[in-house]
Amino acid sequence: MNTKTNQTTNRIVPIIMMIVLFGMISFVTNLAAPMGQVLKEQFGVSNFQGLLGNAANFIAYAVMGIPGGILLQRVGYKKTALIAIAVGFLGIFVQFLSGHSPQSAAFGVYLLGAFVAGFSMCLLNIVVNPMLNTLGGGGNKGNQLIQVGGSFNSLMATFTPAFVGVLIGETAKANIKDVFPVMYIAMGVFAVVFFVLWAVNIPEPYITKNKDSLKQLMTGALKFRHFLLGAIAIFVYVGVEVGTPGVMIYWLSEHPEVGKTIAGVVAGTYW
Repeated sequence: MNTKTNQTTNRIVPIIMMIVLFGMISFVTNLAAPMGQVLKEQFGVSNFQGLLGNAANFIAYAVMGIPGGILLQRVGYKKTALIAIAVGFLGIFVQFLSGHSPQSAAFGVYLLGAFVAGFSMCLLNIVVNPMLNTLGGGGNKGNQLIQVGGSFNSLMATFTPAFVGVLIGETAKANIKDVFPVMYIAMGVFAVVFFVLWAVNIPEPYITKNKDSLKQLMTGALKFRHFLLGAIAIFVYVGVEVGTPGVMIYWLSEHPEVGKTIAGVVAGTYW
C-alpha cells in the first residue's frame, strides 16, 4: 500500500508537467493567429501574409512528423520531451529576436521562429498523450489524465488570443514588442518544465524497437496511398480549423466598434 502511495506521489510532479505541456501546445500554436494582426499593422502585409505564421507552424508538422516518430524510437519519451521543450524555447526566442531585428528582416525572422516552434509542437503532440496515459497507470485513470490535459489545452487556446488582444488592443499600431509578455511566459514555462523533467524519474511507455535504416523508415510509410491521402486530408482540415480564428480576428479588428481586444476574446471562444 505504501509503495503504491509513494509511486502515486512521485508521479504527481511529472503529471503536472505533462498537463502544462499539453497547454503549451495550444498556447504557442494559437499565438500565431493574433500575431497575424500584429504583422499586418507593423509591416503592412496582406491578410494572406499575416497567416503565414500559422502556415509555418503547421508546415513544420509535415516536415517533422515521421522524423519525430523515429526520434521517439531511438531515444525514448523523456529525451524526446526534453528535446521538444528545448526546441520550443528556441522557437519562441527567435520570435522574440524578431522584435529586435531590423524592420527589413523582422518579418522573416518571426516566420523562422514560428517554423522552429512548429517542430516542438509536433514532438510534444507525439509525447504528451502516451506519457500521461502511462503516468496514470493506463486504463480509466490514464484516460482521465488525458482528458484533463485536453481540457487545459483548450483553456490555453482560449486564453492566448484573448491575452494578446488585451496587450495590443489599446495601441494605435501594434508591434511585435507589444507581445513580448506572452513570449516571456512561454520561455519561462518551457525553462521550468525542462529542468523539472530533467530531474525527475518517469516511466517510459513501451516502444516497439525498429531496426530498419533511417531511409527505410522515412520511405516506408509513404508507400501507402491511404497514408498519404490521410495526411493531406488532415493537413487541409487543420488549415481550415486554425485559419478560421485568424481570419476572424482580421475581420473583427477592422470594425472600430469592436476593436482588437474584443476580436481576440471572440476568437478565443472559437476553441
